[in-house]
Amino acid sequence: TAVCNLGSVILDTHLKPDGSLDHARLRETIRVAVRALDNVIDINFYPTVAAKTANLRHRPIGLGVMGLAHALYLRGHAFASPEAVEFSDEAMEAIAYYAYEASSDLAAERGPYSSYRGSKWDRGLLPQDTLDLLERERGVPVEVPRGGRLEWAPLRAKIARQGMRNSNVIAIAPTATISNITATSPCIEPTYKNLFVKSNLSGEFIVQNPFLVKDLKARGLWDQDMIDNLKYFDGELRDIERIPADLKTKYLTAFDIDSKWIIEAAARRQKWIDQSQSVNLWIKTPDLKTLSHMYRQAWHAGLKTTYYLRSLGASNIEKATVAARKEVRGVAAGGDGRQRPTEGVEPEAGARRTITEEQKQACSLEAMRRGETCEACQ
Repeated sequence: TAVCNLGSVILDTHLKPDGSLDHARLRETIRVAVRALDNVIDINFYPTVAAKTANLRHRPIGLGVMGLAHALYLRGHAFASPEAVEFSDEAMEAIAYYAYEASSDLAAERGPYSSYRGSKWDRGLLPQDTLDLLERERGVPVEVPRGGRLEWAPLRAKIARQGMRNSNVIAIAPTATISNITATSPCIEPTYKNLFVKSNLSGEFIVQNPFLVKDLKARGLWDQDMIDNLKYFDGELRDIERIPADLKTKYLTAFDIDSKWIIEAAARRQKWIDQSQSVNLWIKTPDLKTLSHMYRQAWHAGLKTTYYLRSLGASNIEKATVAARKEVRGVAAGGDGRQRPTEGVEPEAGARRTITEEQKQACSLEAMRRGETCEACQ
């Protein structure tokens, strides 16, 4: 019986002021995290004997990462760029290196996991070595650049000498909720929207892209009209004429990013990961040709898994509210999204918003699309 013992490193808090990785801090964080996750195995509550037996025998943990999108913003890179792909490779190599090192050092202190003998670790195989095994098994190339930036020979020698405390060490899990709590971006995903409303049992919460807000303020573009435009266009920038082209490129959101960039970055990370990663793919309108290309690229790149395939919802109930607010202030949005002056428009005294059954259903669909359960309209 499999048991998840998961944790995530916040990547954007492990950068130096110049945007480069802070290796010393990253190593320190990971060593604490691996030790903590290993402790969880011993002190955890297990609902079944099989779960307890498997967890104590193999001692698997899953250290992941979140905050990739925020880290890229801090470095000044667009998610859909070669620089973002290279950074995914660099960051994941460092995380994997320090995590495997920490597990091996724990093995020296506490002993290897009981089923270590005969494992790939015991046979001297690290995750990056298995690409060649996969390629030989398939008989076709695995389209991922080999090699890295760190010196792996000393770590290989350490593992051969000390063993590993944990059968599995790295797994990138989805972090939709805890990333909100820690004010970072979810796991390895691009920004979903630059402005949207998140609904749960505690109510509705406005989630905005703080890096976009900072850049707009720096250029004197952040005002109420900009906020209304962001709401009207569902957090997308392409139809807002006031926003410069470079910011539109930098702040592309999930449904406007070509899936090839997401898959290529995931493939670069995968070669360092002993388990797998939750790779969501995004498509506005699913069609068989596009889906075929996406999943064939993922297969050729050696991805073990993908996660959800997300498509755009059919409706959005926020636009009517935004338009009404604009009219109250004396402006209205035309069909092209531009603001139109209005005269003689006054808010109705004591007016309250009425939620129709159709709107409730739309809200529920929006929540489901984000992997949530909407309670706001019930």
